[in-house]
Amino acid sequence: MATGDSTKTAETQPVTAAVSTSVAHASSTSLNGRDGAAGLPVGEVITPSGRHSIARVVKPAAPTVPFTTVQLARLDEALTLATRSTGLDFSVYLGDLGQDTRSSAERLHASIGETASHSVLVAVSPGQKVVEIVTGEEAYRRLADRACKLAVMGMVASFKEGDLIGGLISGLRMLTDQAGADPEQISSPAGHH
Repeated sequence: MATGDSTKTAETQPVTAAVSTSVAHASSTSLNGRDGAAGLPVGEVITPSGRHSIARVVKPAAPTVPFTTVQLARLDEALTLATRSTGLDFSVYLGDLGQDTRSSAERLHASIGETASHSVLVAVSPGQKVVEIVTGEEAYRRLADRACKLAVMGMVASFKEGDLIGGLISGLRMLTDQAGADPEQISSPAGHH
């Protein structure tokens, strides 16, 4: 699965920021506030010029990802089942697709490499309210435009309800149903002689 938003979380260090405001009657220059008459807390100081400076630890917000771990597991399972049952390689891209969304989706699909012919890419740009499905040459034989349009309509209905993960999983199931079983598995069923 490819996503436009990175799900890696980097180790972040707290950042110290200083905020200054003026105070009229002050004479302490202690950084910890213990020596000053004002009884300032640790990290605050009244400078000789009378300015009140405060140093605080600012913790950067944790990076946000669109899905929980459980939702990612559900999406991974849906992708695996779709790929396994159809013999096509399914991928999902979630992120901005730029000005020409179709061209961007086609470039992403082409970047899959050697298996692009048997691949199906579902590219979703929630911010742009765009869904693009790109099929390779072999995949197109089993997933015509009509099947893809039906899957897009199903996904969009879920997206409008705020259910991004449900829409993706539903769309993958619809595409899987439309593509049918892997022809190689049908022609050589296991256990038959």
